[in-house]
Amino acid sequence: MDDITALILDDHAAFRRGFARLDDAEGEEQLTAVWDALALHLEIHAEAEERILYPHLLQEHTDEAEEETDDAIRDHNKIRDAIEEARKHPVGSDEWWKAVWDARKENSEHLTEEEDEVLPDFRKHAGTQLRVDLGAQWLTFYGEHPSGKGLTFTDKDPKRYIEEHS
Repeated sequence: MDDITALILDDHAAFRRGFARLDDAEGEEQLTAVWDALALHLEIHAEAEERILYPHLLQEHTDEAEEETDDAIRDHNKIRDAIEEARKHPVGSDEWWKAVWDARKENSEHLTEEEDEVLPDFRKHAGTQLRVDLGAQWLTFYGEHPSGKGLTFTDKDPKRYIEEHS
């Protein structure tokens, strides 16, 4: 069974490929096809992390857990906000590209922080069995929410999130 950190890294690789596909897309139809799938995956991924990974990170009570979680929630909010902004503009317009670029920039920064800080910290403090158990929860979450079914993609207050999950 996959451990949650490997599954998260798989998603991160998919995001990088999605943005590269967007670079190569031509015309409104291709841009829409690539962006809609990528934006949905970004939103589902953020929800999965906020329901599965970050609560456990906070429960480990490491020195960095609260700061890392606060940063992640803020990053997810910025990505969601950029996705929402893109929806307000015609696909391929300058305004749409600006919003997509904002999502890409925020996502790239988030992936780097998570891969360099959060996931190593989590691996150090979470045993293999917990990571495998959370990996199973991750896969179940994606299976229970195909195409985001039943999820609401809304910003979260980082302070309240930390209080509720610590």
